[in-house]
Amino acid sequence: MHQPRALVIGGGIGGLTAATALHQRGWAVTVLERAPALTPVGAGIGLMPNAQRALDVLGLGDRVRELAAWQGAGGLRTPAGRWLSRMDGRAVADRFGGPLVLLHRATLVGLLRDALPEGAVRTGVPATLADPGALAPVGRPAVVATPDGPLEAELVVAADGIRSAARRVLFPDHPGPAYAGYTTWRVVVARPERPFAPHETWGRGRLWGTQPLKDGRVYAYAMALTPEGGHAPDDERAELRRLFGDWHDPVPRLIEAAAPEDVLRHDVREMRVPLPAYHRGRTALVGDAAHAMQPTLAQGGNQAIEDAVVLAHHAGPGTAPAAPGAPSVPGTPDLAAYTAARLPRTTAIVRQAHRTGRASSLQGAFAVAVRDNLLAGVSRLAPGLMLRGFESIADWRPPQPD
Repeated sequence: MHQPRALVIGGGIGGLTAATALHQRGWAVTVLERAPALTPVGAGIGLMPNAQRALDVLGLGDRVRELAAWQGAGGLRTPAGRWLSRMDGRAVADRFGGPLVLLHRATLVGLLRDALPEGAVRTGVPATLADPGALAPVGRPAVVATPDGPLEAELVVAADGIRSAARRVLFPDHPGPAYAGYTTWRVVVARPERPFAPHETWGRGRLWGTQPLKDGRVYAYAMALTPEGGHAPDDERAELRRLFGDWHDPVPRLIEAAAPEDVLRHDVREMRVPLPAYHRGRTALVGDAAHAMQPTLAQGGNQAIEDAVVLAHHAGPGTAPAAPGAPSVPGTPDLAAYTAARLPRTTAIVRQAHRTGRASSLQGAFAVAVRDNLLAGVSRLAPGLMLRGFESIADWRPPQPD
C-alpha cells in the first residue's frame, strides 16, 4: 500500500515537531531546511504546560522536563531593582497542572531531530511551494520546488517562519506581519557567581529578562522601542550596555559576560490581520508562518508545537484504518478541521500578546508609574489575578488520539 508523503518546509521547532508527529502517524516525512545545518539561534525557549502536553503526545514531554530548568521563585522588577510582583513556580504548576520550564532551543531541536528516521531531515535545501495541491482523494498532489527538481506530496507543511514564502503563495493579497515597534536582543551566557532570582524587569519603553538554564548558563533577553531595521553603530553588546548598563544587578554583569558576536538582535513582527485560513489545498501553515506574535506571553514556540500536534491529528493516519468501513482515507488530511481548531485560538493569543506588549513598552513617566503601582497592588492584594490571563492558554489540552 502506498504510504502518503509529507514535505515540511523549514527545520525549526514547528517544522520538526510537525514532522515528528506525522512520522508517528505513519506518514513518510521529509524536512527541507534551507540552512546548511540545524543550528538554532543561541537562545532559550520557555515551555508552558500547554506545549508540554503536546510533546507528551509525541513521547517527548518527560525528556524535556528532565533536561529543562523548572521555573521557581521569581517575579517582575523595576530598573532600580524594586520587586513589583513575586511569582512562585509551584503556584503555576498547581494552577495549570504542570510547571513552566526553560531549556536551550538547541536541546529541543536535538530531541525532535533524533525522533525522526535517519535521512528524514535534508539541510542546505532551499524549497519553495510551487503548487498547494488539490485536497481530494483523487486530486493533484502539492508540489515543492527544490534545486534538485520538484517534489510531490499528499501534504506540505509550511513552517518557513515570519517571512514565509509559502504564505505569500497561498494568500498573495494578505499584508503579512507588521512591525511591532520594538527590537529584541537575546544571549546565553555563563551564570554569574553571585546568585540571583529569575526576573523580568520593565522600564520606560525597555524590558530585560534573566532566566537560568539547567546546564549552568543564563538566558537573557531584552526589548527596546526602536525604529525598524536599526543596528548598533559598534556592536550589539555595546548597545545593551547603553540601554541597560545602569539597571539593577545582575543585568550589567550579564551584559559584560556576553561575547559581542553572541548577542542576537531581531525586529519583532506580529500578524495583526489574521489569515483567512491556515491552509489551502494540501498545504498547511504552522508557527510564525501562520500567526507571528509578540514574545510577551512566551507563546510563539509553544503555539507552533500545538499547531504541529493538531495538524498531525487532522492529517489522519498514514496507513489504512484497521476497522472495515472506517472513514479516514490515508493521505487525505482534513485541513479545514485544522484551521477550525487553530485559527480562533492563535488569533486570540496574538491579540493578547499585543495588549501585553503595549503595557510592557509604556514610555511616559506618569503612565509607567501608574502601571507599576497597579502591578504591585494586584500582586499584594490578589496574587492569583496575575495568573488569570494565562488560564485560557496554559490549560489547553491536545486532541485525543484516534
